[in-house]
Amino acid sequence: MSVDQAATVTDDEGRAWPIREAGASALVLSEEDSECLRAVALGVAARHASRPSGLHLDDSDLMVDCKLRMLRDGPESLVQALTEFRYRSNPDGALLLRNLPIDDALPPTPEQGNFDGDWQRLKVASMTQLAVMNILGDVISYADEKAGRIIQDVVPVAGAEKRQENTGSCFLELHTEDGFHPQRPRFISLLALRPDHERVALTLASGIRRSLACLDGGTREVLARPIYRIRLSSSFVGDREDVYAGPVPVLTGSLSDPDLCVDFHAMTSDDPEGRRAIDSLRRAILTNLVGHVLAAGDLLIVDNDKAVHGRTGFTARYDGQDRWLRRSFAVPDLRRSTADRMPRSHVHRRIFTPGTDHAVHRRPMFSYE
Repeated sequence: MSVDQAATVTDDEGRAWPIREAGASALVLSEEDSECLRAVALGVAARHASRPSGLHLDDSDLMVDCKLRMLRDGPESLVQALTEFRYRSNPDGALLLRNLPIDDALPPTPEQGNFDGDWQRLKVASMTQLAVMNILGDVISYADEKAGRIIQDVVPVAGAEKRQENTGSCFLELHTEDGFHPQRPRFISLLALRPDHERVALTLASGIRRSLACLDGGTREVLARPIYRIRLSSSFVGDREDVYAGPVPVLTGSLSDPDLCVDFHAMTSDDPEGRRAIDSLRRAILTNLVGHVLAAGDLLIVDNDKAVHGRTGFTARYDGQDRWLRRSFAVPDLRRSTADRMPRSHVHRRIFTPGTDHAVHRRPMFSYE
């Protein structure tokens, strides 16, 4: 895939697919609302100032505080927009928020993929993101990925340029986040601290509600069959490329408003009809792309049941000023993963043990090639 100046993505066959600008439908916080949200973030940070760094943001008391303070003191227009998106989603399955508060002085972009400094150096951005996510649902993270950090860093890493991971800088194929996971996130948030140098890295999304009309009934029926397998991400299984979850369907739920789980890089089917249906779905998804170059203070929320997301390529300089997003996840009901978390923790236990030939979680079924 490649992207040109006219905001189109070109596929491997040379066909160009237009990208609508997501900023046209963004919720832009007023200066008053942005400062209101900053006050909420600083208040939460002050009450939890004694909390150590790292995984110690993993605490149910902090999450409760974020939610209560946001409901009580947060900008009403923002809380309303988040609540409506939680219950109704939208045709694109994505919500762009702009002019969110972040910290005035930012550390250099992490070189190795993770910010290891004191969380209070990013206290405004961190508490702002958690306040937003706790309105959408219950914050969750995964022990397999980035050591289970509640807020993860999405940055380019030298040597990983071609990887289909958040550490890469090539075109990131459209996908459902962690579609192989038994407790995959419902909502993903990407908060920008820095854009890429040339401001060409478009974060992309495409919703099944727009794409469904492009699919005939027979294709939809095939996509609803459990005939697909998804390869586990290297962030979960390391260098293993032979670990798959499934079989699973791509479309589930309502026939007229289905949920979507697909990965155009890592999903496969042994059924010829299944492969043709995936190709048709990919064309439909590419027909309805929306995108935006995330600038500092932009936060994109993706409904992971209703949309896929990806990113166009960019050039990293590894100079401490590269593109830097922060990512967090939320699920509708954290209690569904109670057996897979420590008490009071929001971190899901590992589903795969590196260096072994078995998954530690029995759901979904894993297979090996």
